[in-house]
Amino acid sequence: MKVICNQAELMSSLNIALRAVSSKSSLPILECFLLEAEESGLKITTNDMELGIETRILCRVDNPGRIAVNAKIFSDIIRKLPQDIVFIEVDNNSVLYITCGKAKFKISGVPGNDFPPLPQFEKVNPVTISQFTLKEMISKTIFAISTNENNPIMTGENFDIAGQNLRVTALDGHRIGIRNIEMKKEYEECHAIIPGKTLNEISKILSGNIDDEVNIYFMDRQVIFEFEHTIVLSRLIEGKYYNVNPMINTNYSTKVVINKRELADCIDRAILLVKESEKRPVIIDIKDGMISLNMNSSLGTMDEEITAIKEGNDLTIGFNPKFLMDALRAVEDEEITLYMTTAKQPCFIRDANDSYIYLILPVNFVGR
Repeated sequence: MKVICNQAELMSSLNIALRAVSSKSSLPILECFLLEAEESGLKITTNDMELGIETRILCRVDNPGRIAVNAKIFSDIIRKLPQDIVFIEVDNNSVLYITCGKAKFKISGVPGNDFPPLPQFEKVNPVTISQFTLKEMISKTIFAISTNENNPIMTGENFDIAGQNLRVTALDGHRIGIRNIEMKKEYEECHAIIPGKTLNEISKILSGNIDDEVNIYFMDRQVIFEFEHTIVLSRLIEGKYYNVNPMINTNYSTKVVINKRELADCIDRAILLVKESEKRPVIIDIKDGMISLNMNSSLGTMDEEITAIKEGNDLTIGFNPKFLMDALRAVEDEEITLYMTTAKQPCFIRDANDSYIYLILPVNFVGR
């Protein structure tokens, strides 16, 4: 095997592939890159048995072949090389020779046949959306998934396709984050729970360019994301997702329209007095033309007022300030609308078109 490629391009591909390298496996082969030199260039594959990545780099191949090499060692070497042409050669004893400028390395690999292959799939019926849109939908909801592995369904996001509508839902038992978009064409109905780990890695790979597209292939137990030179394959979380529709009602007795930045800045200041061990709520007192926010903790107290437009009943309600901040950060609008019923029922932040819906459960508080 003999490959000649650009150091920066090779490092860029390795950084993508590294996202599916196993760090805790009892199988050393899963800590490797599978390097496959083909006529069209170099293919790099990683597989931690839950997430798999295959990415390609166009380069000169003088001699095809395949080898598995420890991902950390190989990527560290390539990262430290000068930005020049890299020569990679493998002998019959699975030894890699890496040359770039005056730097020369020799490291051991293992036969490529020992590497577990990624499942093969037929490319049919892809769902195509812009990379910018997918990146936005993930980043604006992923904070609401659960990290508790005892309930696997909550550790993923539900992708729900009906006609031209794609809805992404995340929940952790205390809050719900939903994003809706209208796609360019209609697709068959589909429901799939994608692991949060997969979506976090996908979000880092996505270019965020509105003109770049990603094809998504949904299958019974797997999902594939296909970019220009990269394929990411992931298992799906098995089971039925929670029906959140009954929770997202449109009834309210208190409606507040407020400047998002002012509210976010105020809560940000309140969080300065929150110790992780205390988990103190921010208390919001809603009256005509004004809402007041109060924080009372062992570190001190804070009181602040913000002008707002209120419709309906006065209300005093408490929230986990972090949960409220997460939702506010996910909203781009200058003004937001909060819908509430009682101090013990959920608060909704949503726009008129329901392109975003954030549900936050209140918390109990005693006095001030």
